[in-house]
Amino acid sequence: MMNSFRFYGVQSCFSFASLLILKYRKMDLQIKHYENKLAFEMDPSDLFDALNNNEKVIPLDARKQFGFETEHIPMAINIPHREMNEESTKHLDKDVLYVTYCDGIGCNASTKGALKMSKLGFKVKELIGGIEWWKFDGYATEGTKSSPSGEKIQCAC
Repeated sequence: MMNSFRFYGVQSCFSFASLLILKYRKMDLQIKHYENKLAFEMDPSDLFDALNNNEKVIPLDARKQFGFETEHIPMAINIPHREMNEESTKHLDKDVLYVTYCDGIGCNASTKGALKMSKLGFKVKELIGGIEWWKFDGYATEGTKSSPSGEKIQCAC
């Protein structure tokens, strides 16, 4: 049976089967979209858990050095995205997952850093919300203006 309708004066005919195919293609696209997001992004609680579980993950602050010195995620390293190149990253382990971050949603230093690190052959994810959401979720920071009262990363080994 064919369904027919008019849209802006154009007559269209779709079979029930073709409508189902379109529906499932859309579902497949949605699933792929969310799988891709999870493959390339990490939230603060996932990073906190990974650090506590001694996974091969290193937070990478992609902001300028003064931002890192003021406040950063514990165990983080600092390579400003503008300085990322083969020379500045040659000492890094390519078997480690680097989680880039910056100030938060109004900053794209983490995105620029993740792109550069990916082009240099590193495994990278971007921290959703940056250091602001890290603190919002209640985790401690280090630096000259740190938030030491938050939940701390602990080694249980």
